Amino acid sequence: MRMRHFLLAGTIPLIFAVVATSAQSPTRAPDIEEIMQWARSGHADAHSESFAHWNDEGEIPPVCSTCHSGAGFRSLHGLDGSEPGLPQSPIPVGGVVDCDTCHSPGLQTVTHVTLPSGQQHPVTGFEAACMTCHSGRAASVTVEKAVAERPEDVVDAELRFINPHYATAAASLLGGTGALGYHYPGKAYEPRFVHARPVSTCISCHEPHNLTVSQETCLTCHETGASQDIRISRQSHDGSGNLEQGIAVDIAANRKRLFALIADYAREVVGTPIVFDAARHPYFFADHNGDGLADQRDEAPVAYASWTPRLLKAAYNWKFVGADAAIHVHHPHYALELLYDSAEDLSAALQRELTGMVR
Repeated sequence: MRMRHFLLAGTIPLIFAVVATSAQSPTRAPDIEEIMQWARSGHADAHSESFAHWNDEGEIPPVCSTCHSGAGFRSLHGLDGSEPGLPQSPIPVGGVVDCDTCHSPGLQTVTHVTLPSGQQHPVTGFEAACMTCHSGRAASVTVEKAVAERPEDVVDAELRFINPHYATAAASLLGGTGALGYHYPGKAYEPRFVHARPVSTCISCHEPHNLTVSQETCLTCHETGASQDIRISRQSHDGSGNLEQGIAVDIAANRKRLFALIADYAREVVGTPIVFDAARHPYFFADHNGDGLADQRDEAPVAYASWTPRLLKAAYNWKFVGADAAIHVHHPHYALELLYDSAEDLSAALQRELTGMVR
């Protein structure tokens, strides 16, 4: 029996199993529980922004379709019989991360994925799907090319914010190996976070159909299954000295401090205050009067256009760390390194000593 297609009506999934053999009548699929779990997951939510963003246009651009459509994903890896690579034309809207995205027999033949850094990272099995779609859209080299040899603290009208993208769990996991955060010259970054043998792959922790994380897996080694409360370092990285709190608290505190430095640098060095709005692209906006609100023009917020290379690098890393809500699990060391190096660089420009934060 094969799952041939599905329909989503409103918020209630209607699952239709079609028997592929001629001597049988349609009946309950043997994997119906897994199908129902998937149907309730974010991967199947055709109404979410991840899949509905292009509905008004009626088609998804090839470069976006590889992760925001099962058909685009299969085309990227040649699982639909085409030559591997970006689809030759836009993909119709309406698709999601469907069954064949992860269960295509050909997926086992995919031995590597090409990261935004240009590196080819080896993968096996389901990891090909996870790594393809959760590695983001930018890397250290992207930022390096953008800033090139431009003076660090001179505003350049050609610079624009570079967004690392969303749900970048694989980018976090790969750490220095993938170089998907911005790497400051002369700094060393922890490679892929191996964690421990029982949790060495994505599906070691994530149930592949409903995407939930099993706390029992954490309890194999940790005293709690609540990831926010797990601490893997005997050092305080946020200056609090509190070693009882989870490492997630250190990361959040240092990220908050980095944004304060970003704001100070924008105001004191650049001369144009900056604000952030997670709900609006391109996220960073000008605030010339310093009231904490984005400037408005034609009833729309004014995008920040006073980027210097130094500011762009720090803002990219700040956004990168925040793009993965579970970076404290996927690679806390990498998050702390990126935050510290960005804060250190901005502090130098502000002629301040960076104290309290620990790399």
